Amino acid sequence: MAEKKAEKKTAAPVGPSRVKTLYETEVAPYLMKKFGYKSTMQVPKIDKIVINTGLGDIKDNQKSMQTVEKELMLITGQKPIYRKATKSVANFKLREGMNIGLKVTLRGRRMYDFYDKLVSIALPRVRDFRGVSDKAFDGRGNYALGLKEQLIFPEITYDQVEKIRGMDVVIVTTARTDEEARELLRALGMPFKK
Repeated sequence: MAEKKAEKKTAAPVGPSRVKTLYETEVAPYLMKKFGYKSTMQVPKIDKIVINTGLGDIKDNQKSMQTVEKELMLITGQKPIYRKATKSVANFKLREGMNIGLKVTLRGRRMYDFYDKLVSIALPRVRDFRGVSDKAFDGRGNYALGLKEQLIFPEITYDQVEKIRGMDVVIVTTARTDEEARELLRALGMPFKK
């Protein structure tokens, strides 16, 4: 029998993510000490990151929808799914079942890599950036952030952008309170306003 040679795959980088290593070595012990947790399982962590973008003005243009899908795939490294309208609204010329948005849910390595890219590269590229609001928590430890343009991400080139689009980034944590989540994100490098 002939042995099959394994093909080389261009997979994700090997080893733990920089943000995950930071969390395990510095952030988790800091949070245990600050909030007095008795077990490491009580320490809050990032559960998932959800990125949403709307397609309101191009819902009939299939080519533009595919362009937005490719941009979101470049930014996140994962194929987005289409979100459909749940009911018809005549004023918006919207019928039930039409594609009205795109959504990506990131977990694991991709989540940590996206968070690292967002905090270290993308947010500092925002024009007149002075920090993000520390009041955008939902009461259960989840943080929502609105971005006005996709150009702040290094994967997007200005010449290939059809239209500037915004997106919502929701960081879902296992924290029970907003204070715990705020401290977690601050320790992981989120640039909150002072």
